[in-house]
Amino acid sequence: MRGGDRPSASLLLFSLGLVLLYFTSGSTVGLVEGQKTWCIAKPSASNEILAQNLDYACSQVSCAVIQKGGPCYYPDSLVSRAAVAMNLYYAYSGRHPWNCYFNNSALVVQSDPTYGSCTYY
Repeated sequence: MRGGDRPSASLLLFSLGLVLLYFTSGSTVGLVEGQKTWCIAKPSASNEILAQNLDYACSQVSCAVIQKGGPCYYPDSLVSRAAVAMNLYYAYSGRHPWNCYFNNSALVVQSDPTYGSCTYY
């Protein structure tokens, strides 16, 4: 651009759109206000990350439901227990997308993952 030239309005709008897309990608933009969501572990998350998530979430909220004899103990797998714990933390923290990040190892979903006697809150 030359000294006196100004960018066109369409270029400015396009740039603003890219900035907005950058800041909203990966979040829950588009969810209907008040729609219930849950936080679950990504199936591709490593066992190491899931174990860290489980430890962190259970240090912040009660994870009694995933203890032996609890309604969410089975299936007895790390991904299952981590998903329940991560959702407990997410629900306790206000269901904000940033409370379900867990180092990019979790997903916010709109389908209730409740199974059997294990209720996701």
